[in-house]
Amino acid sequence: MPRDLEGILVVTLEQAVAAPYASSRLADAGARVIKLEREEGDFARRYDTCVNGESAYFVWLNRGKESIRFDFKDDDDKAMLRRMLARADVFIQNLAPGAVARAGFTSADLRAEFPRLITCDISGYGEEGPFRDMKAYDLLVQAESGLAAITGSPSEPGRVGVSVCDIACGMYAHQAILQALFARERTGRNRGIQVSLYGAMADWMNVPYLQHRYGGQTPGRPGLNHPTIAPYGAYDCGDGKPVLISIQNEREWRSLCENVLGGAEIADDPRFATNPDRVANRPALDAIILGAFGRGPREEIIAKLEAAKIAYGRLSSLDDLVAHPQNRLIEVKTSAGDVQVLAPPPIAVGETESYGPVPALGEHDAAVRAEFAN
Repeated sequence: MPRDLEGILVVTLEQAVAAPYASSRLADAGARVIKLEREEGDFARRYDTCVNGESAYFVWLNRGKESIRFDFKDDDDKAMLRRMLARADVFIQNLAPGAVARAGFTSADLRAEFPRLITCDISGYGEEGPFRDMKAYDLLVQAESGLAAITGSPSEPGRVGVSVCDIACGMYAHQAILQALFARERTGRNRGIQVSLYGAMADWMNVPYLQHRYGGQTPGRPGLNHPTIAPYGAYDCGDGKPVLISIQNEREWRSLCENVLGGAEIADDPRFATNPDRVANRPALDAIILGAFGRGPREEIIAKLEAAKIAYGRLSSLDDLVAHPQNRLIEVKTSAGDVQVLAPPPIAVGETESYGPVPALGEHDAAVRAEFAN
């Protein structure tokens, strides 16, 4: 049975996370992805050596691709790239600002030359505006976008523990490419896509942006508490192990009070009558919850929460993540052996998933160069 994107050719000049994320999802769906790497390779290959000598980032984001080494300063290589793009459906690049244009591969010109080619330019801050020429990496954009200002503890800002700006940008690029492929089937026309790390995170920041701009409410950094919903956060139980709870409506709040915290009178306390009241009186609310949770070990408190139909979660360590019962794992081949990777979340019901191997640097040099020799 053909895979969804079988027959689609994607050519990438990519590095790091955002563009490789987008192209890896296209490869997962059956697209042929040819990854052009500089002589020393995508620098993400050298981020770490944690996966049997290979980089965790690279193993995660480059399965199912073909790798060839490519030199932008070599006229023969540039001619080969043009021959590739004449047959390609999608061209993705996230090199340094202006690098592709200086080499003679401006996206607008490519779309004019190749009427079915969809181009996707991924940048730090976009193609316009005063920051357009700035280099941008994930943590820098977490800071610039305001994300770091609402992340961390009350005493200092913090970094989200994964490359969230890169990943968000790659997700938007993947979505936009699929939309462009669908539109091309209807209209026969190609499309130019531009996605930036800053733009991706700015969209994700809309709730605190709207709260601050229009509501005069600036979210703080409450650690493992939600800034605008209460109770929604972590509370230590009697054995010192924390459990997180989330109350989303007044029915859940009353159930928590009646079945876990000790009585309906807490729900009727005017300090806690509505969510804004509970947020305003969070210290008093937290004291009541900690008092109730402190009377038993975590699993006993969880049993009460389940009986009361209260949403909860344990604060998992990475050991807990490795052993988590909800994990779905996929096998991915690498040059150093098979690796188990946490599976991407979409499940096509009744269909079998398959994933290609992670390529060694230049593994497909000879075959791809022969294919596009003329």
